[in-house]
Amino acid sequence: MQFVSPETSQGTPEVIPNNSFWPEVNLAQYAKVMRSDGTVTPERLKQVVLSAMSEVNTELYAWRERQELLGYNHLDEVPASKLGNQSQRVHHYLNAIWCWVRAVLYERYADYDATASGSKRGTELEKVGDDLWRDARWAISRVQDLPHCVVELI
Repeated sequence: MQFVSPETSQGTPEVIPNNSFWPEVNLAQYAKVMRSDGTVTPERLKQVVLSAMSEVNTELYAWRERQELLGYNHLDEVPASKLGNQSQRVHHYLNAIWCWVRAVLYERYADYDATASGSKRGTELEKVGDDLWRDARWAISRVQDLPHCVVELI
């Protein structure tokens, strides 16, 4: 039996510019934080990251407009506590992007192995994907200082 590990990406880490309000997204930082092993091609990763950026930016569009009307031209200018050396809003925004990307990749690559063990792994990854979608939703809420969920009694 021989073990073959996934190759690490050989491409140059890329920084994807965002619009003027949102921070850029560093693919090397994503790979470190989300423990990406290079199985996904750099081109595919970039495509999924761009889609995630578009979706998260759209979800936060009205909130961003309100912040710009208040005179804040970039997310890190909006008042917030610091985590490490960055605004917690920037942290949550990037976390939303990264969780969104990882969830999409889990969903798309779950059928990578069609064996019985691959089927079992796909079931396990489904739960991980659900957790990532939840984390993305929570991060989007935290950017806006909203609670994780809203419950109404009927």
